[in-house]
Amino acid sequence: MPAVSEPAVVIGAGPAGLTAAHRLTADGRPVVVLEADPEYVGGISRTVRYKDVRFDIGGHRFFSKSPEIETFWREMLGDDLLVRSRESRIFYRRRFFQYPLRPGDALRKLGPIEALRCVSSYCLARVAPARPVVSFQDWVTNEFGHRLFEIFFKTYTEKVWGMDCRDVSADWAAQRIQGLSLGSAIVDAVRSARQRGNGPIKTLTRTFLYPRLGPGMMWDACAAAVRRQGGQIRLGRRVTECRCDDEGTWHVTHVGTDGSEETTTGRHVISSAPLRELVAALRPAIDPETLDAASKLRYRDFLIVALLARGGTPLTDQWIYVHDPDVRVGRVQNFRAWSEDMVPDPSLASYGLEYFCSEGDDIWTRSDEQLRALAASELAHIGLAAPDDIVDACIIRQPKAYPIYDDAYRAQLERIRATLQERFPTLQVIGRNGMHRYNNQDHAMMTAMLAAENIREGRIRYDVWRVNNDAEYVEGPGAIADDGGRQVPERLPLAARTRQQT
Repeated sequence: MPAVSEPAVVIGAGPAGLTAAHRLTADGRPVVVLEADPEYVGGISRTVRYKDVRFDIGGHRFFSKSPEIETFWREMLGDDLLVRSRESRIFYRRRFFQYPLRPGDALRKLGPIEALRCVSSYCLARVAPARPVVSFQDWVTNEFGHRLFEIFFKTYTEKVWGMDCRDVSADWAAQRIQGLSLGSAIVDAVRSARQRGNGPIKTLTRTFLYPRLGPGMMWDACAAAVRRQGGQIRLGRRVTECRCDDEGTWHVTHVGTDGSEETTTGRHVISSAPLRELVAALRPAIDPETLDAASKLRYRDFLIVALLARGGTPLTDQWIYVHDPDVRVGRVQNFRAWSEDMVPDPSLASYGLEYFCSEGDDIWTRSDEQLRALAASELAHIGLAAPDDIVDACIIRQPKAYPIYDDAYRAQLERIRATLQERFPTLQVIGRNGMHRYNNQDHAMMTAMLAAENIREGRIRYDVWRVNNDAEYVEGPGAIADDGGRQVPERLPLAARTRQQT
């Protein structure tokens, strides 16, 4: 291996950034990782420590079809990597329903009158389906009837993505909702014939790995390994400018929490920072059209209210999907079900109430006291704890948790990608926010591994955009692979929305 005098600069210490740093330092290459968070590594896969308890930012199941990724995880944690059975349910109108949704179970628990309404609505949809099928609402209503759409699809989808279901493309429903058949459920109330024939739904896994002290334990271990291998990880450093000089050397300027400004040089930059922010920080500045495309990339934000309650918990579920329209919460995590070591006091329950929002909206801007009161009242509505049982709370706001796929994002992303490859061949973007792709952490890790391999080989052998949702590298021509990440609802183009409303 040739001598390397200047380090690679990695922006972001989430799963993607740390995986890239680990690969490069294992190869003997100098690396400097710059992370804006002053305390934690792991990005949105971090585990927050609050007094004696730990909680996740969104919950993370560790599973992958890639043996390379799973080997990496096991090498990092060994026996601290637990095997867990997936348990989660849907909450609607004070009842819990199986998840993945089984129409037979749903019809039984809804009761005879509501079940009759659902079946009647389904039959009407089969006789007079919506045409043309344009939106998510059209597709689901045609498949299940309008009543089941309202109960099990509408509320949660709109909570998570902040869009009316009439504005969401039908393509997402066709990709995402698999293995469900109401027609078969009417004949067989236990399990639909289609599910028996097709096996488990692809997007779900029955068992998964989980670090004993939460996902952050994985990334703490990875960060420690990077340091042992000679890499630097600098926390509390926010990147403000990335300048590439005429000789191809990068000068990355970053500001500390104390306001101190420094510049780190390197021959390569690997970035998992939000693509919108990275493009704005590049120097020499790129063309106005690409800058405009980057500025229009949009995100969905997220906050979690972690509540500690006396009396333990009756739940064995890792989380509950809340479809009830009477509350704002979207999901409730039960941290003891992830790992008992997350909540060492057996007399306490630890719940994470997840609110999907947009930075600056009415949920995001509420005070911590207001959020605690809201979460406590909604936890009581679900029947998990009385407000008087709440003994403590911790609130975390997470901006840019989910990239939004609107009707223009593909063209915007393709322009950005082409410009970066032409102007900055030694800059590689990886991970969820770095590529503006809604992906699992194994997908993000695979993009990082390939970016590190490109540096090791001294050429761009692997196009990281060709990593698919199974964290596999896809050979072949093409630009951005359609299956490059988890499915996300795409907003209908304005013309399609207008046609639907007329």
